[in-house]
Amino acid sequence: MAAEITLPPSARVTANVAAGGKPGIALFAGCPELLGTPFAYAREEEIYGEGEEAEFVYKVVSGAVRTHKVLSDGRRQITGFHLPGDLFGFEQGEMHRHTAEALSDTRVLIFRRRGIERAATRSAEVACQLWAMAASGLRYAQDHMLLLGRRSAVERVATFLMEVDERLGGTGTFALPMTRRDIADHLGLTIETVSRTFSHLEEDGALLRAAGRQVSLRRARLRRFVED
Repeated sequence: MAAEITLPPSARVTANVAAGGKPGIALFAGCPELLGTPFAYAREEEIYGEGEEAEFVYKVVSGAVRTHKVLSDGRRQITGFHLPGDLFGFEQGEMHRHTAEALSDTRVLIFRRRGIERAATRSAEVACQLWAMAASGLRYAQDHMLLLGRRSAVERVATFLMEVDERLGGTGTFALPMTRRDIADHLGLTIETVSRTFSHLEEDGALLRAAGRQVSLRRARLRRFVED
């Protein structure tokens, strides 16, 4: 049976905990000892802070999470958005290097980091899955570095919208979990530039906006802005 998890101060156990009040869903198939405990966070609630001990790893069940770092001059750089199915909170060292916050009412599964590390030493399958996740994260970081360093504002926003669409199922119609300010702080732009770029894409017919943050993409038109 999985070891009992001591709750982080900012977390609240969801009312719909697994049957019997026990930890619920396994992180990896074939590894039943890695069971996650459900937690809920309200919109804008901190999940963990920069400099806190990296004792837990989190998997998004519903909602969305942003990770960010505040620079010495007060500017905020959003380092990632984590959507349903994403794992976040892994660190190379013992402390978190960024802060994680819920973008909306969000449910996660929480896992002990040490338990995952122990499972990886015993199971080649778990180790391979962790390796695949690490490689995917590295590829995303490399692509994002290229996006920030060599792409125009319209290329950055168009690429970002297509990536979010793919991560949310690829239907072409979805509600953006993040605000324009969040997008600006992720793409290294101002909120005014993001707003102008949205309007430009809409005028071009590449983007249709509905109520709230609901958007519909015309991917063929969007690709014209990002393909070399």
